[in-house]
Parts: sequence; C-alpha cells; structure tokens
Amino acid sequence: MTHRFSASMVAALLAAVLGIGHAAFSAYWAIGGTWLLDTIGGELERWGRERQPSVVVALWLIAVLKSGVAVAAPVLALGPGRLPGWTTGRAARALGWIAAVVLTAYGGVLTAVGLLVQSGAVEAAEDGDQRALAWHAFLWDPWFFLWGLAFLICLWLTRPGRNPR
Repeated sequence: MTHRFSASMVAALLAAVLGIGHAAFSAYWAIGGTWLLDTIGGELERWGRERQPSVVVALWLIAVLKSGVAVAAPVLALGPGRLPGWTTGRAARALGWIAAVVLTAYGGVLTAVGLLVQSGAVEAAEDGDQRALAWHAFLWDPWFFLWGLAFLICLWLTRPGRNPR
C-alpha cells in the first residue's frame, strides 16, 4: 500500500463518516426526532415540527442523497477493478467532483458568512434566530465544508493518470 493510497483512503473514509453523520440527522428528523431541530431555525425547524408528509418525504430523500454522496468517496477511491465499472467511470467521477465542489462551496460560504455574523462584522436580521445562526456558523455549515473538502482531497489523490493508489 502506497502513501498516496493511504492518504486517499483516509480522505475517502473521513468524507464518508461526515456524510453519513449528516444523513443520520436527516433520517432522525424524518422519523420524528426533534433533538437539535431547534438549531436549524426558521421555516425548516417549523416544518420539521409540523411533520407534514411532504416534509417527511423530503427529509428521507435528503437522507438518501446524503448517504449516496457519502459512500461515493470510498467507492471512487477504490478505483476500477474492485467494483462494477459504472461505479468508477468518468460519469461517476464527474458527479463526484460536482458534489464535492458544491459541498465545499456551500459549506465554506455559509461558514464564512456565519462567522462574520457571529463576530459582529455583519449584522443579522432583527428577527434572526441567534441560536440557530450560531449552530450554523460553528457546526452545520463547517460540517458541510469539511465533508466536501475531504471528498475533494479524495478525488484529487485518486485522479486518473497519476501514480498508483
């Protein structure tokens, strides 16, 4: 096992753990759990508490999507020959890059803005939920950022045409 393979697998497994953790919260809220729901704030919190069927379905779809993206990192890190070809082909890698960039950008931008709000450099709306804003700045948004960053590192280290994994 080379150092490059080890680093790519560490990044892949970290991305998977972070993604499954995020998916677990969505699934937990989909089954009716309310722990940390108040840290989401706004309309999303209200919808989660009302438990409308459309919200429950949306939460399950989000949990499935997050799970799929979470397992994509280790699948793509394994490379061809260990899994069916479609799981590691060009289209799968392109989708992986898109997901990783979106997660990193989404988490990074929201974390930066959230930290600016928390520092007082940017004022929050008067009716803003200060508790939810803090949780987003310090947990939810950085979590997306770190998940995306780990996935990006995994994809970079396992890009085709480079040294063996």
